[in-house]
Amino acid sequence: MKTILYSLIALLFFTSCEKIIEIDLKENQSKIVIVGNITNEVGPYFVKITKSSLLNYQGENATIDNAVVTIRDNQGNTEMLSAIGNGNYQTTKIRGKVGLTYTLVAKIGGETYTAQSTMPALVKFDSIKVLSSTFGGEISYDFVPVFTDPIAKGNQYRFVLSLNDKLVKSHFVLDDLVKNGSVNTQPLQNMADLKIKTGDVVKLQMQSVDDNVGLYYKTLVQITDSGPGGGTTPSNPPNNISNGALGIFSAHTIQERSTTIK
Repeated sequence: MKTILYSLIALLFFTSCEKIIEIDLKENQSKIVIVGNITNEVGPYFVKITKSSLLNYQGENATIDNAVVTIRDNQGNTEMLSAIGNGNYQTTKIRGKVGLTYTLVAKIGGETYTAQSTMPALVKFDSIKVLSSTFGGEISYDFVPVFTDPIAKGNQYRFVLSLNDKLVKSHFVLDDLVKNGSVNTQPLQNMADLKIKTGDVVKLQMQSVDDNVGLYYKTLVQITDSGPGGGTTPSNPPNNISNGALGIFSAHTIQERSTTIK
């Protein structure tokens, strides 16, 4: 099947800052997809490996269960992950710690794929501020994650939203490119399609992520609105995995807050 190659120019709007990224989309090639996370919470941590489907295939991605997967940190700790089925690999010993750099190595069918991520400092997530507005007799809501951005520039944040314990299939990201070192007042974007009513319970997970992971999710906001915590991985947004693999490996902090719509 002939490969289709074209360029997509994505115009990113985050905290009123514009950034243009050119992305090569090779949508008709089957590729390895690796999605892994390590956090400041107690493990186990998981890595999932699949093979992307061709453009005209509507089924689920094929899983890869015979990979050799290891994670090591920059303090000399290394662990080989256990295969637990359905393309999933699990840790048992290694611990996620702020400030450490983690390297993922996956050996699959004679090929080696590597990724590296550094866990940023935890930024305290204070609360969720709910904003409401009425238009045409209908009430709409926006959510502002309340936290104080550190003085040092370059902080990147990803948010995972649940509504009544159901994961919302959108990507939410913020950074401090424009408003640095102050209390966040920027609401989450991509909220227009949510049907929110009084009594709904909103849960928001805040992740402090490194630059590469932040760029990956910023680009996903522009490419697609599906796949929350690593759901559908479209095409090839810029990631941190070598050898042409799709997906992302992220070492990040996690905090959760919830509120009820009144």
